[in-house]
Amino acid sequence: MHTHEDFMNLALTLARRGQGDVEPNPMVGAVIVRDGVVLGQGWHKKFGGPHAEIEAFADAKRNGADVRGAEMYVTLEPCCHYGKTPPCAKAIIESGVAKVYIAMRDPNPKVDGGGMKMLTDAGIEVVAGICQQDAQTLNQPFVKYITRRRPWVIAKWAQTLDGKIAARDGSSQWISNESSRAVVHELRSRVDAVIVGAGTFFHDNPTLTARLPEGREPHRKAVRVVFGLHKSTRQETESFFRQSNLSKTQTLAPVWLTWDDGEITDPVTGAVLSESLEDASFPSRFDRLLERLADAGATNVLVEGGGRLLGSLLDADFIDEVHAFIAPQLLCGGSDAVSPLMGLGVPSMSQAKKLVGIKTQLLDRDVYVSGRMRNS
Repeated sequence: MHTHEDFMNLALTLARRGQGDVEPNPMVGAVIVRDGVVLGQGWHKKFGGPHAEIEAFADAKRNGADVRGAEMYVTLEPCCHYGKTPPCAKAIIESGVAKVYIAMRDPNPKVDGGGMKMLTDAGIEVVAGICQQDAQTLNQPFVKYITRRRPWVIAKWAQTLDGKIAARDGSSQWISNESSRAVVHELRSRVDAVIVGAGTFFHDNPTLTARLPEGREPHRKAVRVVFGLHKSTRQETESFFRQSNLSKTQTLAPVWLTWDDGEITDPVTGAVLSESLEDASFPSRFDRLLERLADAGATNVLVEGGGRLLGSLLDADFIDEVHAFIAPQLLCGGSDAVSPLMGLGVPSMSQAKKLVGIKTQLLDRDVYVSGRMRNS
């Protein structure tokens, strides 16, 4: 005997298939059921494409199913406004569905209860809150983007077993193995920006593109950002950039440079994307970058280092999610070997910042740990 949670979990599983393709829209899944039998199912597959509810109706039609009087399970409140697609609430009403189970309310001010009201006004019974926590966790980046107008910040690093991301001479290739690096490229493929600090830019000369197995294209084309460059050495930095891997791959994805006065520039076109700040403190500069990225439609950004940038972000509570790859190698300590989080840190163990929703995976011999910050 299937429960309401079973059908909503199916809808949530479907919703996750849209990750990386639907942003800045939320991931949504929908299932149509009669007498415990699934008539149709669908998910939002691509930004600008049909929403999950419409996909589920299309699936039911292909199955030859009559949905009148049936029940629908949807992970997010159906929209009630015209955007790139017509209102899903209107389509549900016209379909003849009798009852709708909704996991979570849509925080978008254009919806925010309006979809449920449209359904109930039409005589459709609405039950909200089935698997609500799971739905909210699934779409935390969307909720942050809608309510705070900032993208979700994902921190990533690879470290040795003794907690180092580079040796004394700065070398770090390769701490993690090929399987771990493949996961990183998957992460890059579904975010809107990949950010590194100035030190990583100069020492590693990274490309920061998503390199996937042959035949696969990245879900998204992430802006590549170098954060915290010094204006006092701007001429030398721009000279280095012209010979860098970022410059050599400029046709693959945009590049932004951010400076220590808060200015953000496009080194390819020379355009100033954001002027300098009166308050050029680290938090103000990074928040300005996030604001500018959000204005460009970014909902997820990946910060790949180095240790000073990641540590400062953790100190300032910018990090929402962590992905760490721990390799069974030892650099034997040493104060000159770089650590992944070189910020001020917390004064005592009782104030340690904790992760929730933790997942661990063995990738060959590397241990992959991911989770979300408890306060995000």
